[in-house]
Amino acid sequence: MKFEGHDLSDNSIVNTDRFIAALSLIDEANAQDPNRVDVKGESIGYELYFSQQLVSWVLKLRENASEELLLASRSQHIRRWESPRKDYPEGRAGYLKWRADLKKFHAEKTAEILEKCGYEKEAIDRVSSLNLKKDLRKDEECQTLEDALCLVFLEKQFAKFRQKTDRETMVGILRKTWGKMSADGHAAALGLAMGEEELELVKEALA
Repeated sequence: MKFEGHDLSDNSIVNTDRFIAALSLIDEANAQDPNRVDVKGESIGYELYFSQQLVSWVLKLRENASEELLLASRSQHIRRWESPRKDYPEGRAGYLKWRADLKKFHAEKTAEILEKCGYEKEAIDRVSSLNLKKDLRKDEECQTLEDALCLVFLEKQFAKFRQKTDRETMVGILRKTWGKMSADGHAAALGLAMGEEELELVKEALA
């Protein structure tokens, strides 16, 4: 089958109709994001746009990505706007609690959709494990997902984010981002087209 320009004939999709149905429900959920972004003249939910970018990077990094990895990628930030950072205390402890709760929230929302579409418990558990980023570094598919998340940040979010972040903090964020990535992720990141100021920050972070 074809999926956003990619041939998934080697991706071991067990049931194409079920897979498409699950993706459609995930996309419908993310399309409701009140935060909008313009894509080719069309206003769409930001999380829908983000999920499209994430899956695209996953397939660039791992052409034979499993059905479970594709589902986890598409749903990684499902309905994220419903749990905003401002609902948690300021500071690192509040931030870490927010992030931990988000992963559980995304995994649960995704599991509900997959169960509705008739996925078996084993497949649902695997997608949940990826959503929760269990065994990062040891699980190759989980690492691919982490690489893709970092690449979406660097390619689509970094330029805007650095404008509201002081230089020292931004350099620290870039170093942490780089530390999360594999060698394949690093190679892809170094191939990204960046503005002069963004490139200077990356060079400083990697020095």
